[in-house]
Amino acid sequence: MKNKIIVVGGYGSVGQIICTELAKYFPGMVYAAGRSFQKAEAFTVKSQGAVKPMELDVTKTLDRESIEDARLIIMCLDQLDTEFVRAVFQYGIDYIDITAGSDFLIEVEKLKKEAVAGGSTALLSVGLTPGLSNLMALEASCRLDYTDSIDIAIMLGLGDKHGDAAIQWTLDNMNQEFSWINHGKTEKASSFRDKKRFYFGENLGYMRAYRFPFSDQHTIAKTLEVPVVKTRLCFDSAIITEGIALMKKIGGLSVLKNQTVRHIVEKAMENLPFGTDKYALKVEAAGKLNGKSVKSELLIEGQKEAEITGIVAAASARYLYEGDYPKGIYHIEQLFDFRILPVQIKKKMKKRLLLH
Repeated sequence: MKNKIIVVGGYGSVGQIICTELAKYFPGMVYAAGRSFQKAEAFTVKSQGAVKPMELDVTKTLDRESIEDARLIIMCLDQLDTEFVRAVFQYGIDYIDITAGSDFLIEVEKLKKEAVAGGSTALLSVGLTPGLSNLMALEASCRLDYTDSIDIAIMLGLGDKHGDAAIQWTLDNMNQEFSWINHGKTEKASSFRDKKRFYFGENLGYMRAYRFPFSDQHTIAKTLEVPVVKTRLCFDSAIITEGIALMKKIGGLSVLKNQTVRHIVEKAMENLPFGTDKYALKVEAAGKLNGKSVKSELLIEGQKEAEITGIVAAASARYLYEGDYPKGIYHIEQLFDFRILPVQIKKKMKKRLLLH
């Protein structure tokens, strides 16, 4: 019987949360998988059998026997190609990916025929940004008659314990050009440029955020048919955010190409002696309501970015596992809405409508 839930990268910072949350509903059917069986076992022993360890290397040829009993695979690792995803579809297994990179998700989208033929449902854009940001954009735009633009801003605490993959992905994209959709046309943007001021509530106040290549801005423009969608990033320290922007302006971020410097920065970001573990996510949808120009805003703030990422991913996985959804490849806002979110997230969400 196909009933296993395999979380690839399940002993990582986000993977552990996903496994723990899902084990509450499906004890004994959740597997924390990765290249190191020892690390998987060290994590799962604390669950008293609710989560089980599994050795799985997605960079090698997939052994069908290792996943033949799987009903759902959740990917918490960044992949260099889509060979593993293609194999998952061939075996008719449902699939969730929490990556934030647009380029990889675009390649996965090209496998729609394979997913349908194999009988798989794939859910992309799952987590915080993308993921919760997509659902917030859907909610904000649904409160308007027509949406002209959506601006998304994510604030991350430098004192939080970010996983290795998250740190590496952030550094990889600090000095990047990326594609985005402007009124239906693909254009180029650059990380840490095109700043915008956001109000993150009474606790955090106003902060300036800069463009960053999160995949939600590319996805939402298509799925919600919004002419302009931009996602920006800032940190809880304005000095660090503005310092990075200045380095970008003068070409200083190219130093990250030096592997020695890169390694030093990665290690420093793992244990910064300052900053908080707070996060905040703001979505501003501008458009028309009853003939008037209105802005629909949603804001959520909290602590531990990895935790909310894992909670949103686990909630999505639970609904996908228990439900019957069309076969193919979808982004979270195409199958789900706010109703899948746990109560603790809904209670934190602040909404308001403003004349614009």
